[in-house]
Amino acid sequence: MASLAEVRVEEAEPMENETQARPEELRLLEALLFASSEPLDTATLAKRMPEGVDVKAALEQLQADYSLRGVNLVRVANKWTFRTAGDLAWLMTRESTETRRLSRAAIEVLAIIAYHQPVTRAEIEEIRGVVTSKGTLDVLLETGWIKPRGRRKTPGRPLTFGTTEDFLSQFTLEQLGDLPGLEELKGTGLLDSRLPTGFSVPTPSDDPQLREDEDPLEPGEDLDLALAPAVEPETPEEAPEGGHEGAAKAAPKSEAPAFYRRPATG
Repeated sequence: MASLAEVRVEEAEPMENETQARPEELRLLEALLFASSEPLDTATLAKRMPEGVDVKAALEQLQADYSLRGVNLVRVANKWTFRTAGDLAWLMTRESTETRRLSRAAIEVLAIIAYHQPVTRAEIEEIRGVVTSKGTLDVLLETGWIKPRGRRKTPGRPLTFGTTEDFLSQFTLEQLGDLPGLEELKGTGLLDSRLPTGFSVPTPSDDPQLREDEDPLEPGEDLDLALAPAVEPETPEEAPEGGHEGAAKAAPKSEAPAFYRRPATG
């Protein structure tokens, strides 16, 4: 009966034979390429190899050995490196969420839609006093916070917009009625204490049903084409120098923010 020591020797012999059977130049190339933080060219590898080694042939052999493995030996810009096999690239994919800040115009339009819905683009522009570009509405539509509700029963049948459940979720609201009212806005400093007489903040409605002045959207209607064509960057018609920001600075301090004003009627 063989002793325990003899058994261990017998088990180790195949591993030693396997190492000895693998050409030394391939082991050296593997070590150099795995240890390098960047791809290596043939000349650099040749300097570290014993004399008489055909580096080019050895690289081709090593490339063939790794062709069916999880990592492959590839040549990039005449340099060699190990890379994850192409069919396994999905394992290295990482999903990330990109946070982008909304522009001032988008925030104003979103506030107007939230407080005044259902509201058309023309009504948004009347409240803001600024032409609203198609891009601003597109950004808000992409976020999923607003959606077209229907069409106003007026000439041209413009789209009406309202907020979505994603809007409530994003801003942690149970219902639209939880949006800050007049006193809350004044308390946070968003409204000046010297407001025009009779000023009030609209009370938004959660009712998803279309109103009497709205028609339903037609099935399969192309909403992108229904939006008005893109216009130049948003500037008031008679803005002082500096564009929209200049107009905001020129406005009286007692004037309420544009997105809380009611559109003119009549």
